[in-house]
Amino acid sequence: MSAEPELDPAVQHPTKLAVVAFLSGCLEADFKTVRDRLDLSDSALSRTLSGLEETGHVTVRKGFVGKRPRTWVALTGEGRRKLAAHLAALQAIAAGALAQASDLPEPDRSPEVA
Repeated sequence: MSAEPELDPAVQHPTKLAVVAFLSGCLEADFKTVRDRLDLSDSALSRTLSGLEETGHVTVRKGFVGKRPRTWVALTGEGRRKLAAHLAALQAIAAGALAQASDLPEPDRSPEVA
């Protein structure tokens, strides 16, 4: 028997979910690209990445390009697995709601008689 997929509380917030979803489409992205593509402030992205790094969803790597400091972020293997499970749980919730809705009787759509 397989366990039901569970929502990942670490990515419940829309900003965190957007960051991990964006990172799932690439091997690594620089801070500026993530910030600009998700329309976030530096501080909001920094806080979000710190939280996701603490939960093991992302890695943050700092370095230089020439003399300019740069920060790159990547989704970890564990982060990818957690995102996939989170998305599976969302799909299961939606499928369950759809199944329940299809069990409901059709509303009476006949015109009202005065």
